[in-house]
Amino acid sequence: MNDKNLSMQIRLAVINIFIFAFSGLLLTMFLQVHPDNPNPRHLKTIVDCLLSGGVIIYPTDTIYGLGCDIYQPKAIERIARIKQIDPAKAQLSFVCYDLSDLSKYTKSISTPLYRLLKNYLPGPYTFILPASKEVPKILHSKKNTIGLRIPNNTIARTIVHELGHPLLSASLPGDMVEEYTDPERIYDSFHKLVDIVVDGGIGGMIPSTIIDCTKDSYEVIREGAGKWEE
Repeated sequence: MNDKNLSMQIRLAVINIFIFAFSGLLLTMFLQVHPDNPNPRHLKTIVDCLLSGGVIIYPTDTIYGLGCDIYQPKAIERIARIKQIDPAKAQLSFVCYDLSDLSKYTKSISTPLYRLLKNYLPGPYTFILPASKEVPKILHSKKNTIGLRIPNNTIARTIVHELGHPLLSASLPGDMVEEYTDPERIYDSFHKLVDIVVDGGIGGMIPSTIIDCTKDSYEVIREGAGKWEE
């Protein structure tokens, strides 16, 4: 091998090392999205990430949450590892665009319950409902229920609309909720664990109100940002 070829191989090796190192820095994207008018290009980036099995952190009408495609088992497992929980035992919610997904992912519900959901949603509520057989097996729990969430947040609902089916959602791990209001601080804490942190502005500190609707008498499981007056 002559000196010229050796020099060329060394240069190529250095370039490859640089590309590898640089791509590592870009593994997690910090994406600023307008809260009222999301850029379609940004939305496509997020949806493509979800469809390829990615995990995101995104804003809601309460606190920031972890999200992935409900049909991507490996992504669900990643969220479970981040939270250090069993997917079947986790408090994971289906974030929907509207109530049109009810008939697919939940068992038949009564007309009064449907009217109640329509009255409170979109809003800072999670309704526990009986799950249908359409719920992916990895998410089947002993109680056979799902948490239904339709946040009053344009970014979250537009992501779901463009995705074409619900987003699996979970709260960020830990108890330091005040650290999860600033997207930049969230990025600093989780950039090695997720693929995209969606910056939709400062988030809230109070989670959604959870109501169990699987019994005749509805029960508030957790009091949160939504007022319950039933």
